[in-house]
Amino acid sequence: MTRSAAPSGWTRGVLSAILGLTVVGAWQTTKRVASITSAKRGDASEPGLFKKQSTFESFTTQSGTTYPRIRVFYHPHPQAGKLPKNLPLLVFIHGLGGTATQFSSLLTGFVNVAPCLAIDLPGCGLSDFKPDDPKAYTTAAFAELIAAAIDRYRNKDDNQQVVLIGHSMGCSIGALLASSISSLQARLSINYIIAFIAICPKANPPSEREAVMVNRLRWLPAFVLDIMRVFDRRGGLNSTSVTRVVGDGADVETRKLQQRYNRQSRSAVVLRFLTASIPAPGRDTRAVVSWPGKETWSGVKVPLFLLTGEADKFNPPDQIEQIVRWLTEKTADVSSQHVSEDLTPTAAEQRPREIVGAAPDQLRPDGQQTDIADDAEARPATTGDMHLGQLGLSNQDRPAEAPERHRNDSTHVIKDDQKSTKHNFVLKTAIFPAPAAHGLMYDTSTVRTTSGLIAAFLSKHVDERLSPGWQLQHLTTSGKWDVKNLKKWQSVQRCSDPIAGVFRAMKTMREVDDTHNPTEFVKQYSYKVIPDGVAMIVDISHESPVYDPKGLEDAGVEYHKFPTVSKLPPTLDEVAHFISLIDHLRRSPKITPTQSDPDIPANAAAKPIHPTIGAHCHYGFNRTGFFLVSYCVERLGYKLQDALDEFAAKRAPGIKHEYFVNELYVRYTGNLQRRGTVVN
Repeated sequence: MTRSAAPSGWTRGVLSAILGLTVVGAWQTTKRVASITSAKRGDASEPGLFKKQSTFESFTTQSGTTYPRIRVFYHPHPQAGKLPKNLPLLVFIHGLGGTATQFSSLLTGFVNVAPCLAIDLPGCGLSDFKPDDPKAYTTAAFAELIAAAIDRYRNKDDNQQVVLIGHSMGCSIGALLASSISSLQARLSINYIIAFIAICPKANPPSEREAVMVNRLRWLPAFVLDIMRVFDRRGGLNSTSVTRVVGDGADVETRKLQQRYNRQSRSAVVLRFLTASIPAPGRDTRAVVSWPGKETWSGVKVPLFLLTGEADKFNPPDQIEQIVRWLTEKTADVSSQHVSEDLTPTAAEQRPREIVGAAPDQLRPDGQQTDIADDAEARPATTGDMHLGQLGLSNQDRPAEAPERHRNDSTHVIKDDQKSTKHNFVLKTAIFPAPAAHGLMYDTSTVRTTSGLIAAFLSKHVDERLSPGWQLQHLTTSGKWDVKNLKKWQSVQRCSDPIAGVFRAMKTMREVDDTHNPTEFVKQYSYKVIPDGVAMIVDISHESPVYDPKGLEDAGVEYHKFPTVSKLPPTLDEVAHFISLIDHLRRSPKITPTQSDPDIPANAAAKPIHPTIGAHCHYGFNRTGFFLVSYCVERLGYKLQDALDEFAAKRAPGIKHEYFVNELYVRYTGNLQRRGTVVN
């Protein structure tokens, strides 16, 4: 009997490699299944907002595709019964390999402004990876799925309008739904979209090089990609897979979020998304809706806000610059007008550096736009890690009529006076400076600014009822001093400790109150009583005070009125004027008295004397905090977060309105360059 020859070393190596890959692949598959099972039971990492507001539903699109189990997040406005019924619906669309929970930080604020809707696309987040038909995973198929979800939740009886907010590939899906010349327009009735906000969008369809890369992946088993991603994740929070998305400068918390999103992303799903949307070689491309490009984006005729990060490696700034050029090209029936925003020189220096499409000096005589990002280098687009690579999509439709804006009630409709041409739409862009990257909407260093910019765009250019301030004013149905508000006022601390050595924040006094009237205030908080007491008071409430300022002035405490409107973040002009007022007051000898001042008691002269300026609105938290924090940043050299912390430490819990804080981030963080807004 002949003994078989022993396998060669090369053969043993190949067999060992195959065995190793199989073991690792099986291990990864087991982990993935366990992760999915855990998620469907209720993952502890799920944001609380999503746990409470999520359901699972089946959708059948107009083309006949059925998605049997899609996770739907829907949050009605908490004050829906007291506000106009036809507030727009905000619809959030995530990108490739993403999940609706990536919008969690934005949704925390926007659910209090409008009804909000988001879904996990099939195979993403908690949605089932079904059906198996590849045609169900094209860009157009996803657009139809989003349209079906909107149709189910939109209040059609009141003709509720819709604002789309997309990220990465979600922008491409949104473009299909917002473009008036989308290939889906003939099949879908989408006449309700009034604005589109695109975060990190992709302008062009995949390049030939990108298509070749995808085609190489077409027959790649998912477990092999899983193995590749294991190596890509070496280094944990500092791994290539995390840094590629959020950038080199991302903090630990942002990296933890991205690591979680990477783990939730399934290789098989990413492969299906990519290969379904890019036709195979030799396939009739006319049967497949391609990724949107110039034609589709040029058909967007609704207010459009484009945001991206300068360090975005997936969809770099040149992508939104390309979209801007397409939309500002002069045609036979479309012209461009540039509208500058009112900024005082001081405020302009402090504002984030915002690139806002086509300034007058950037428009050529023929109306077309030159390069607008002269301070940002153009970078070639890349698919990067095909995790993996959050490519963008785009294409769809919108009616030509101008969107309506509302005042005070749902029946009074006004036209935005900045819209002047046939198509009546506004184009605005913002490029966040490096290290801001692809995770713009959940990066802890940019999310507040992103939220504030979007909120301002919605209230200014889409519907002013989407302003939290407008809604709070609308909800105020009783006077400031009814029983409910009086009890609230009584529970608030009367006067804070010194803030930054300059201010004390306080609630307004009441002449009829036993403990917090002018006479009692000067006995406890005057600079003549305590070394760092109040020498001047700036009343920033809008109404006449409910106390007699003479009681303060008789005791040597100056009173100054600086009226502002409640519920609304102070404007740039108001902040500039407030800072000028405080600068003037701080030059007064009363703020820096000498030890020999005869008005200061002898028992107080042993301590350093630093008189302070009291400031109050009604309760001394939001408007007061906004002004004081602004002064700390602009005049005292504080970083924004340090100023917010200082105010919160001395006037707990600090500024209460999130949209006030977001507006501060818009003004004082980053380095966005403001150039104006394109109004077509």
